Amino acid sequence: MQKKVIVVMPAYNAAETLKKTFRDIPPGYVDDIILVDDRSTDNTVEISKSLGIHTIVHEENTGYGGNQKTCYTEALNRGADIIIMIHPDYQYDSRLVPYILGFLDLGICDVILGSRIRTRKETLDCGMPLYKYLCNRMLTITENVVLGQNVSDFHTGYRAYTREVLETIPFMSNSDNFVFDTQFLVQTVYFGFRIGCVPVPVRYFSEASSINFKNSAVYGTQTLGALAQFVLQKAGLKKYTIFDKK
Repeated sequence: MQKKVIVVMPAYNAAETLKKTFRDIPPGYVDDIILVDDRSTDNTVEISKSLGIHTIVHEENTGYGGNQKTCYTEALNRGADIIIMIHPDYQYDSRLVPYILGFLDLGICDVILGSRIRTRKETLDCGMPLYKYLCNRMLTITENVVLGQNVSDFHTGYRAYTREVLETIPFMSNSDNFVFDTQFLVQTVYFGFRIGCVPVPVRYFSEASSINFKNSAVYGTQTLGALAQFVLQKAGLKKYTIFDKK
């Protein structure tokens, strides 16, 4: 049976970039696209609907993690076998969809991450701020050591999952904020799923979404907190709801 592939787009004020992101998705590989709008103040919703995208509008702003919760719940409800998250801000390259699918379709990996960190020079030349690069490297090294992985970029927003991953991981217990992504990968490791990475060119420009230095610092602290929870849970010293299997 052919697997159903659904792309999900967590959106907030993506009117300037949504159309370019959508048009870069290669035809013939995706069965459905879902955009969840988190109370944008521009015309993201109108553009999404004009493109024929299945569009859900939040009545209140729920945050980045809260948006993903709606994305994944709707994708599962619509029968997705593979779910790919692409930010509609045109920061990540949608043309990689066929290559990402291959690893999941063949059963080589359960989760694929689009890695922005192939070389330091390439990453910085693409516009990643130096402080973000350094923080990414320090956090990713720490996460690899604690989680026993060899992931090149734990903090990418370009991700793909099999249905089994989303049906197993209790992502509704996660934060509604940016640390949702870290919690999800910590849960992925805890439940024994296989993570793989593919290199992805990234674009940094004014319309692309990015968290500021203050929020980055909060996110970094929360990431370390998620790792501490993983260690304590694995050691049997404490239990956390984010590790309660669905």
